[in-house]
Amino acid sequence: MSPGLLDDVFPPPVRARLEETADVLDPSVISEFDSPQAAAALSAAEVLLTGWGCPPVDAGLLDRAPALRAVIHAAGTVKTFLSPVAFDRGIVVSSAAAANAVPVAEFTLAAIIMGAKRVFPLAGLFRTRRTHRTGADLDRQHWLGTHGLTIGVVGASRIGRRVIELLRVLDAEVLLYDPYVGAAEAELLGVTPTDLDTLVATSDVVTVHAPDTPETRGIIDARRIGLMRPGTLLVNTARGRLVDTEALTGHLVSGRLDAVLDVTSPEPLPHGHPLWDLPNVFLTPHLAGAQGNEVGRLGALAVGELARYARGIPFEHPVHRADLGRIA
Repeated sequence: MSPGLLDDVFPPPVRARLEETADVLDPSVISEFDSPQAAAALSAAEVLLTGWGCPPVDAGLLDRAPALRAVIHAAGTVKTFLSPVAFDRGIVVSSAAAANAVPVAEFTLAAIIMGAKRVFPLAGLFRTRRTHRTGADLDRQHWLGTHGLTIGVVGASRIGRRVIELLRVLDAEVLLYDPYVGAAEAELLGVTPTDLDTLVATSDVVTVHAPDTPETRGIIDARRIGLMRPGTLLVNTARGRLVDTEALTGHLVSGRLDAVLDVTSPEPLPHGHPLWDLPNVFLTPHLAGAQGNEVGRLGALAVGELARYARGIPFEHPVHRADLGRIA
């Protein structure tokens, strides 16, 4: 971290504390934990500032970092690299998942609006024929627009809650399935709680925001896909394994359902998979999360957490061991 940045962001007492951990923030150090330089830095490091692609922070690495007291992750989930043993050793952990939730929720809102308007199949027809739409084109699309829709949100995660907040701009009823959200909390969120079967059977749009855990994998399975009404739009910006892709494929090939899929299982789909070419399916390359200038939001959150740590203030965005079974 450059002295100029420290001067601009932090007062002198806090800057002095941060300078104690500056070595571990050197990109040449964190890129490879096995290098001699990394070993020396780890032995004295009090804070690890991590990001996407971080090597595993497991018991072996923690043994080499006896002074480590905090891990600040400038990205989303910590479950891909951080061993639970870190919590056992009293290390405090923070994640920028809340910042990453913002672009995912914005992408989801856009997908719902565009998908409900049947933009993707109708744009494909327009591109092919280069003539105006016809009544027959519109009739085949079941319904058009967001007015009066029922939107089912699967999972009141950080992203799910942000999506619920953004959906308030629409004239739509919002259903929620989340076994951890009771009636009182659902009322505060402004949603109607329901079981998952009812949600998929009565929603015009189903948008998935649950974490990828053993309990949620395949939660949108063949039976529940079959419960969806003709014309239902499925949006998945969470994890591909939450949806049975092959079961969904038949309903998409037939035109019974539409989908906007930022994630699939497998990811990416095989080259010859039918979903690549369907007019009622819009595939994107796992880009709903922070990209380009959106990444700055993650960095700002992480720097803020580092400043709080240096001041001796608890993290604003902590991750607790008890959260691991419920977060992405």
